Amino acid sequence: MDRVCHFEVPYSDKSRMEKFYSDVFDWQFMPAPGDMPYMFVITTELDESFSPKRPGGINGGSYPRGEGGGSNSPVIVLEVASCEQRIKDVVAAGGAHVLGPHEILGMGIYAQVKDSEGNTIGLWQPLTA
Repeated sequence: MDRVCHFEVPYSDKSRMEKFYSDVFDWQFMPAPGDMPYMFVITTELDESFSPKRPGGINGGSYPRGEGGGSNSPVIVLEVASCEQRIKDVVAAGGAHVLGPHEILGMGIYAQVKDSEGNTIGLWQPLTA
């Protein structure tokens, strides 16, 4: 069973988005390494390996709305064994391939698909050590 492991919230105004989620939900934001226009969204306390301390807790990310072909709406991200296989499964079931797969910062492989209802879903394949 593929589990929800991450979420993404696109923004039109980064400062306004950060202020809203920080003021309302006490979330924190941290820029991604490198030159990606991506912010990590911290919703739960992290351990030393950057993983949520509380079981079931997930963190997320944020990027400019529509950046690089990405979604204009919030995206749930599922951890999968193979992005390429899940893309094939989605297309065979009536969905569509949107973006990727491509490697992200040596951490994993990311892709986006649309389900049969037109909702964008992220796929995350962690890189194995």
